[in-house]
Amino acid sequence: MYQEYGGCPSGGVVGMIGYVSGKQCIVVANDATVKAGAWFPITGKKNLRFQEISIENKLPIIYLVDSAGVFLPMQDEIFPDKEHFGRIFRNNAIMSSMGITQIAAIMGSCVAGGAYLPIMSDESLIVDKTGSIFLAGSYLVKAAIGEDIDNETLGGATTHCEISGVTDYKCKDDNDCLDRIRRMMDKIGDYQKAGFNRSKSKTPKQKIEDVYGILPDSREKQYEIKDIIKSIVDDSEFDEYKAAYGKTIVCGYARIDGWAVGIVANQRKVVKSKTGEMQFGGVIYSDSADKSARFIMNCNQKKIPLVFLQDVSGFMVGSRSEHAGIIKDGAKMVSAQANSVVPKFTIIIGNSYGAGNYAMCGKAYDPRLIVAWPSAQLAVMSGAAAAKTLLQIEIASLKGKGEKITKEREEEIYNKIKNKYDEQISPYYAAARLWTDAIINPIDTRKWISMGIEAANHAPIEKPYNVGVIQT
Repeated sequence: MYQEYGGCPSGGVVGMIGYVSGKQCIVVANDATVKAGAWFPITGKKNLRFQEISIENKLPIIYLVDSAGVFLPMQDEIFPDKEHFGRIFRNNAIMSSMGITQIAAIMGSCVAGGAYLPIMSDESLIVDKTGSIFLAGSYLVKAAIGEDIDNETLGGATTHCEISGVTDYKCKDDNDCLDRIRRMMDKIGDYQKAGFNRSKSKTPKQKIEDVYGILPDSREKQYEIKDIIKSIVDDSEFDEYKAAYGKTIVCGYARIDGWAVGIVANQRKVVKSKTGEMQFGGVIYSDSADKSARFIMNCNQKKIPLVFLQDVSGFMVGSRSEHAGIIKDGAKMVSAQANSVVPKFTIIIGNSYGAGNYAMCGKAYDPRLIVAWPSAQLAVMSGAAAAKTLLQIEIASLKGKGEKITKEREEEIYNKIKNKYDEQISPYYAAARLWTDAIINPIDTRKWISMGIEAANHAPIEKPYNVGVIQT
């Protein structure tokens, strides 16, 4: 992204869920090697996502700050709107009122907007001689009011710890600063737990590495989703719900690293329905949508976190599906999922197309974490399907202008459309825009889900489950 400005690797900010002094927390760090830590639009969006995860799970958050503030050439896309830069400071205030610990370490130069975040945090540390914080640096001060002053005197550690009182702790170097943060985290009190069920963790009987050989090398080939489930869940034990009904979605109970979970997964093979008709794999039919809705409701009733394994092409179309009420059953599934009060975790292992992305808890439906395998694709439809659709429109338009379309010209137009679309459905394109939180190694799936539920256990469920009006 932002190639016209020389790029912006990782949005100029990196973050993770990890452990500091045994406490699970979020750590966010500016990368000052990227435009001096300036905030691009994606930087703001990424920081807001870190704060969202902190708020949802009531996790402490540590900021390692070194920022030049807003990237001025793109200020109109980062400065004024509700989901822009200023929302971060609003969140600092809200998070503090919620009792969520925020610690900020000023480890470099924090200028203008970059100065607000650390001081809006509960406690701030500053590194002597390298950390500085001010609303305007020495050059701007000279230009604005004619005052000659160096940055250290203007806003260094001595100034803010001894004169202004803006910062709370003066640290001699980076290591001293990080050690002090560890000691601060070590003294944080315990938290009220949501109470999700956990027993002793067991490794899967089926090797987790087996997932590499289960997913086929082509999206046209079939595979058994339950083989992937058995590579992820404890002791490879999976209690399937309504196994003989609605077979294009597999639902059931299991444990992942000891945590009880309800799994909703797309089945990517042709199956036989209750009426004897063959159903396409990866497609959501009325019966599978109906089953999933009921299962999701059960998990909410039992306070069991939900895990969605996405490899979905969308909902079934055609007269038979429409007459069977596919829209009604799809709406039922979406309503049950959207109103869930238990935490949801989404793993995109293959296709994530169209309304299937929505029903299977895509980013718009507030999963606590959403990650993708390198094999994932996210789009309204596949590249080939989209290219064929757009090709028909383009050819009709050209013919309407009197242009004669040869087979070679048609193929040229098709390839041009498909190549562009294929770039956009890449999991890397999606992750760069925060449609997913990460691209993960498939064998790390258990770790991501387990740490996600552990994080969610910090935040007790505060409202009853109610799906509102559902057509039956």
